Amino acid sequence: MDLQSRVGPASVVTIAAARRRPAAEAAPDLPAWLEPEDPTLAVTALYHEHALSLIRAAHIMLGNRAAAEDVVHDAFCGLYRRWGHLADKGKALSYVRSSVVNGCRTALRRSRLQDRITTYQPSAVSAEAAALSREERREVVRALRRLPERQREVLVLRYYLDLTDEQVASDLGITPGMIRSTRHRALASLERLLTEAP
Repeated sequence: MDLQSRVGPASVVTIAAARRRPAAEAAPDLPAWLEPEDPTLAVTALYHEHALSLIRAAHIMLGNRAAAEDVVHDAFCGLYRRWGHLADKGKALSYVRSSVVNGCRTALRRSRLQDRITTYQPSAVSAEAAALSREERREVVRALRRLPERQREVLVLRYYLDLTDEQVASDLGITPGMIRSTRHRALASLERLLTEAP
């Protein structure tokens, strides 16, 4: 397969011009005929040489061809922008590979977050149901306030703050067994107060 069929006719002119330049400082990841100081030629050559394999790798990581292409293209754009800041132009391919891996991680994080957002759909509650729910919460809070202080503290720490018995015991300075028995008595009292409420 000749160069023109691999990279296309427009790139052949650019690459052919680069071949005529001296390759005194050619980097190991770059073709020997390419001058690494010209970012356009260097990144184009790296892209044509390695983009397909990087897209395949990203596709395996992401499971989505379009997202894989986006990640690889972003990595090469980043390489082009940072070309002048690379300490070792010979490690340009390593830079792109790292960028692709990091881009895949970011894309996976975003997709997981998007999945969580789209899977959570709050139920469509009517105004009446919402009002009843608020009223029920008010009744529970009123009944909770009528409990003895220790019982109220145990219930709030255990169920509102979702602490374990050990954490509640540590916070209140009593044993976990005492927390369990206090919680049992508090729940029984709370149930009694709620059933007595008109």
